[in-house]
Amino acid sequence: MCGIIGVVSSKPVAGKLADGVRRLEYRGYDSVGLATLHDGQIGIRKGVGKVDEVDAKQHFAQALGNTGIAHCRWGTHGGITLNNAHPHLSPDGTIAIVHNGIIENYLDLKQQLEGVGHTFVSETDTEVIAHLIELERTRGAAAAQGTLKDAVARAARKLVGSYALGVVCTDEPDTLIATRNESPLVVGFGEGEHLIASDVAAILTHTDTVIYLDNREVAVLSAGECTILDDAGSVIEKEKHTIDWDVEAAEKGGYEHFMLKEIYEQPGKLADTISPRLRDHEVVFEAETGITPEVLRGIDRVIFLACGTSWHSAMVGEFLFEELAKIPAEVEYASEFRYRNAPIPPGTLVIAISQSGETADTNAALEEAIRRGTRTLAICNVRGSSMTRLAHHTLYTHAGPEIGVASTKAFTTQLAGLYLLNIAMAQAKATLNQQQIDTMLQALRQAPLQVEQILDQNEHIQKIAKHFTARSNAIYLGRGAHFPIALEGALKLKEISYIHAEGYPAAEMKHGPIALIDKQMPVVVIAPNDKLTYQKTLGNIEEVKARDGVVIAIATEGDEVIPNLADHTIFVPDSLYSIGPLLTVIPLQLLSYHVAELRGCDVDKPRNLSKVVTVE
Repeated sequence: MCGIIGVVSSKPVAGKLADGVRRLEYRGYDSVGLATLHDGQIGIRKGVGKVDEVDAKQHFAQALGNTGIAHCRWGTHGGITLNNAHPHLSPDGTIAIVHNGIIENYLDLKQQLEGVGHTFVSETDTEVIAHLIELERTRGAAAAQGTLKDAVARAARKLVGSYALGVVCTDEPDTLIATRNESPLVVGFGEGEHLIASDVAAILTHTDTVIYLDNREVAVLSAGECTILDDAGSVIEKEKHTIDWDVEAAEKGGYEHFMLKEIYEQPGKLADTISPRLRDHEVVFEAETGITPEVLRGIDRVIFLACGTSWHSAMVGEFLFEELAKIPAEVEYASEFRYRNAPIPPGTLVIAISQSGETADTNAALEEAIRRGTRTLAICNVRGSSMTRLAHHTLYTHAGPEIGVASTKAFTTQLAGLYLLNIAMAQAKATLNQQQIDTMLQALRQAPLQVEQILDQNEHIQKIAKHFTARSNAIYLGRGAHFPIALEGALKLKEISYIHAEGYPAAEMKHGPIALIDKQMPVVVIAPNDKLTYQKTLGNIEEVKARDGVVIAIATEGDEVIPNLADHTIFVPDSLYSIGPLLTVIPLQLLSYHVAELRGCDVDKPRNLSKVVTVE
């Protein structure tokens, strides 16, 4: 969940390191630091706080050397202190290390090291790795195998857990070593230099050419050479990938926050995800995904694996598979799936959903499904990510880099991918006739423009947000396909404004939550005008108003009833009920954004959260 960058170059690297950790700030962190090699010594500059705060005291740009590593830490072991900040040193001061992940056996290793005289200055699991590398290097030297790469490889074999490591040593000042297991790490190819990063956003300014390290591989880098070794120490060739995101896409582009920019990017990103896969009367993605009509016809059940916002998109997917493809679907918390022995019958497709493709819980659950011999599909935004390399098939969304911690455009493009998949399956299984398919395709084509129309209500939504700023709690209600949107709206509010919010199926309000409703309780009701749920949702609004609750309703354009019942109404364009979640979520994103902004919260970097959860 932390951020790593490392550079070995023919030129000074301090500027690139500082720029890299700034571009990784969105991942969430509590401290920051860098280490550079110069004149046979390691210089470390680090501190607690934001990058600019620490830089003002430590003057990162003044660090000397052509080889270095940097890190922003999201604490898992030990408090937020200077000693616990990265980079960490070996006892003899010759090795510096940065680390993402969690070492599960660090206490056992620490006790072993203390038994041979090692003393620790931090509470972290990372410092243990630095000590272990030093010990392995000393042992290796006696056997004429004391190179840094060998010491790192031997030490890594003793680690249980997840890690991405960047390591430098004074005895090999022109070398940068990197390795990983269950935590992402890329190697970038620059001009007269090589770079490592936990996220391509950190190095896009310097290169668009990368390779993705797989588990237990070791990268040995100098300014002019890149050697990749497998777990057995043999040299291997890795495919290079070109990143098609430009640097400008990762900048704010005049918006106050990344989150607001990303909300407004949704019409274009939805079009990018939908349009290339549509023909006049069908969805076409066989060449891209390897999913043929024959494969789709053989699927009798779907299991979703996801976390957080992606879990909510999976819940919409569950509705779609049952409604359109007429097959049973279930949604699993990925973090729980691997610890259960849930039956996976033949004919099951396991769909893993993740923006980054590096969500540790989801990837672990995906690996478990693969181990059981199940066909798997990833819905993901990042090419070359761990998830896409694990799954049998991948359906890429085209959201582009999402920097704001609270996911917006990644969520809606995931929904778009699920619509495409369901239409293709409904066509393959003939559960919808061609007229119904054409109607779905037309609604999907219109969705980007309809999202634009909702965004035009931004000022209206901002005014409504003012009624939230002094509140401590909120309830979100939705029915059917809009229940997951109630969950997603509540999650967005709590993530970035720190207002406690809960989403419920609207009918469940009477089974407990109604006790909370009074004049201090805002209740957001998602109430599209559909024949099945509309009248019952109107009843929910009446019940809230009878108890002095404040109702903010999401209603269909042209509705003349709800504005007379609700305190505030936000309209969305009329569309098919199944497409509705793609529209009703947009005002909830804007509402959360404006509430957080009005409350003075750090919208893009909410406290205690990380963009990419790479630890379980």
